Amino acid sequence: MEKLLFLLLLAVVVSARKSREWDYRSDARKVNMRGCANLTNVLDNWKFAIMTQIKDLLLHDHQTVLPDYGRIHTLSEALDDLYKEFNALKERLIELTSKFEGVELFVDELKAARHAARIGERRVQSTHEKLGSDGPRRRVVVRKVKKQVVKPRP
Repeated sequence: MEKLLFLLLLAVVVSARKSREWDYRSDARKVNMRGCANLTNVLDNWKFAIMTQIKDLLLHDHQTVLPDYGRIHTLSEALDDLYKEFNALKERLIELTSKFEGVELFVDELKAARHAARIGERRVQSTHEKLGSDGPRRRVVVRKVKKQVVKPRP
């Protein structure tokens, strides 16, 4: 019995050592390339034929492939309402854009005037610096704080 168990264990170990990784490179060398090329051509031809038939069906006999959405009245009305609402929003956007053109023009002019004023201030400051003066005089405001006078009690 022990010999039989030992032989069984030995057979399992030997068979486990033989089952190595699959060597795909040796199998790849055995592949017939003509067969692959022929198979690729067949698949390409099938794809072209199927796509051509589907295109012809969609162009010429689309009722057989696609459902008739005209029969679904509520869906048709909902699509019409959505289309009308989209067009109304587009028109409102055009109106608002035309109204804001004047505001945009005013803001651009205001920015240009401020920019020109800043450039003018810089030029004035630079001329004061060249002349050696202290530059534009600043007004200093001094607050007068009135303190309450406390009279001593007799």
